[in-house]
Amino acid sequence: MISQLTVFLENEKGRLAAACRAVSDAGINMHSLFLADTQDFGVVRLLVDTPKAAAEALRNAGYRATITPVTAVRIPNEPGGLAKLLEFLDEASVNVEYAYCFSVSSEAAFDVLKTDEDAQLEGKLMEAGFQPVSPEEIYQVD
Repeated sequence: MISQLTVFLENEKGRLAAACRAVSDAGINMHSLFLADTQDFGVVRLLVDTPKAAAEALRNAGYRATITPVTAVRIPNEPGGLAKLLEFLDEASVNVEYAYCFSVSSEAAFDVLKTDEDAQLEGKLMEAGFQPVSPEEIYQVD
């Protein structure tokens, strides 16, 4: 499992930039950012070097920030790579609350999952031949 930083933002001009600046000013490197929004607010999901320090920096800057355990899985960066993973999860009756993906090379992508079975999911994935990703792998992507 990895730790994801979840930040709630008012949907106002400059709020995302200011949140990113708060993380940067704390000397923390961001590895991915996903933003979902509504008319009134946004939910930012970040993978950062030091989630606890980033959450503290954001809270000190006036943001609501929490740390969420999620599962990251290495999948082939090819047509059908993600579909195979999601089909496995469906067959295993694992509910995916949300997910996002990003390519890390021409051969691989990472899928980040929040599910209803986070604590047991890595074992199930490994048994089925999938490769869960460690925090160190997330932060050392070339």
